[in-house]
Amino acid sequence: MESTQPVPEPFVLSLGAVLAAAGLNPHDVLAIRHTYKESGLPSRAAATPERVLAYTREQHHVGKFPKEPARYWLIFMGEGGRRSRLTAVYENRGEAVAERTERSRFYDVVPMPLLAFLEERLVVEWSADPVNWAKRGPLAARFPVLEIADPTTEAFPGFDHVLLSYGDLQSMVTETRYAGWRTALQAVRGIYLIADETAGQCYVGKADGERGVLGRWEAYARDGHGGNVALRDALELDPTQPERYTFSLLRVFGSNTPQAQIDAAEKHYKEALMTRRFGLNRN
Repeated sequence: MESTQPVPEPFVLSLGAVLAAAGLNPHDVLAIRHTYKESGLPSRAAATPERVLAYTREQHHVGKFPKEPARYWLIFMGEGGRRSRLTAVYENRGEAVAERTERSRFYDVVPMPLLAFLEERLVVEWSADPVNWAKRGPLAARFPVLEIADPTTEAFPGFDHVLLSYGDLQSMVTETRYAGWRTALQAVRGIYLIADETAGQCYVGKADGERGVLGRWEAYARDGHGGNVALRDALELDPTQPERYTFSLLRVFGSNTPQAQIDAAEKHYKEALMTRRFGLNRN
């Protein structure tokens, strides 16, 4: 005998359910979706937390952006099709009226930890009717959740096997999954190599500050040049230049190593790799 019981509808988790679990009222939320493009955020490597914030806080007068946007902004990055991954949550503290121009409005927005445990893990399907890049909370609450990725841990491979692209370097200094890397790199000082994978030129540097290799590499992740003259000049000529860099370690030292020994090692590698003559070292 055939069953006459109705087949239950499959449960679909929505962004609204996620907001409710976090204690957020959809009316207090604005969802914003960025895509990679040359005029804004050209690549994943370029989408550093600082650049995403700066790009987001400037909005044009004319467009689909609300004149009075909500308090909390959920920032997503498009991943092809309508897949959109949560990147950050900002609190909007109002328009910075003094910065207003004929073309743009600027907002005082600051990162908030409201959904930090879901950043880079939560993926939703953006609506297609239409695919506006800014959605008020009640509409965004209907977005189906496609994925909540398991937290991952990137095992530290050992100092002899460190090799990071610029995009991976930026992830390493900020993302939870690289916590083991940060612990290891902060514990040592060392000599490192930056290689331009396109031109083949190299830069030899030393990390001898209180935060070791990690502290030095954090500077590169922030600005793409770390204060180095040749790298800064290259960046001014081409803002995408750092995307071609890879970072590795040539030698590491304990925190009690004499400074003279570290300086001598840096000099040796500059001479051995001829980075003053053919590379990016200027001294």
